[in-house]
Amino acid sequence: MHLAIPNKKSPTAPSYSSRSSRFSALRRNRIKATSFCIFAIVALLYIFWKIAISNRVQFGRYPVVIVTVLDHGKLSNDYIEAIKENRIDYAKKHGYATFFPNISDYELNGAPSSWASVPAIRHALTQYGHCKFVWYLSHNSVIMNPTISVEEDIMDPLKLESLMLRNYPIVPPSSVIKTFQMLKGTNIDLVLTQDKTGLALGSFIIRRGCWAKFFLDTWFDPLYRSYNFQKAHVHALEHIVQWHPTILSKLAMIPQKILNSYIDPNLASETGLYSNGDFVVELAGCDLIGRDCATEAWPYLKKTKSR
Repeated sequence: MHLAIPNKKSPTAPSYSSRSSRFSALRRNRIKATSFCIFAIVALLYIFWKIAISNRVQFGRYPVVIVTVLDHGKLSNDYIEAIKENRIDYAKKHGYATFFPNISDYELNGAPSSWASVPAIRHALTQYGHCKFVWYLSHNSVIMNPTISVEEDIMDPLKLESLMLRNYPIVPPSSVIKTFQMLKGTNIDLVLTQDKTGLALGSFIIRRGCWAKFFLDTWFDPLYRSYNFQKAHVHALEHIVQWHPTILSKLAMIPQKILNSYIDPNLASETGLYSNGDFVVELAGCDLIGRDCATEAWPYLKKTKSR
């Protein structure tokens, strides 16, 4: 008895193994394409993240921002560039930033142009949101001693406590309102000086924080800008400091010579006249009729370049 022998597979029979191989290859290609797309998306997100981080570091790594408001309509280009260079050279030495807005950047609603310093500081605090201090320095001032550090030689709490003028009249010679006597350096948010007649605002320092924003908003209030103060923002601040304990309690008055020495003995305080080695010289009043800031500043600017 013979058993049936199965027929050989027809050569034309469908090959399930080859079809399965094609499906596997197609699936692998899809997986590879999907993986590549995911990798590309992740890589792009990483690049954007790095750019965002680098931008934040650029504006956040600076402990101090030097702000100088410039009037391109009145000051010569040569003088503007020289003033910028003076600040930039100093800033590079200490790792600080510089900020040079134009006076026309801010709407003052008819108030004197000196008011532009207030929104300029607010602007700098926003742009450099992680800085520690903003140092406002007027265009008629020159940094003369680049070895002095704002953080270590002025704003360090212990150093600041040694410099403070305590129980000192806000407006000389005999203002009833005086600086607080028991303030700690860690509690100070505003550092400024005084000349022969009152507050000297050509050079002062503000610590970044909520208080700084409150202070600047108070100072820039339309009520003060519209009031006919003889010295505009200077007299406005003198009024605010004397009538607002929340501002006086954060203020430290230091000797004029530390932050902005004058060259005019008729305007300087008793110890505020400029001498070699001082941090800053301010040409107070050089923008008045009959005087020229650029002419008066050039000898000091040249002196800083020769060092």
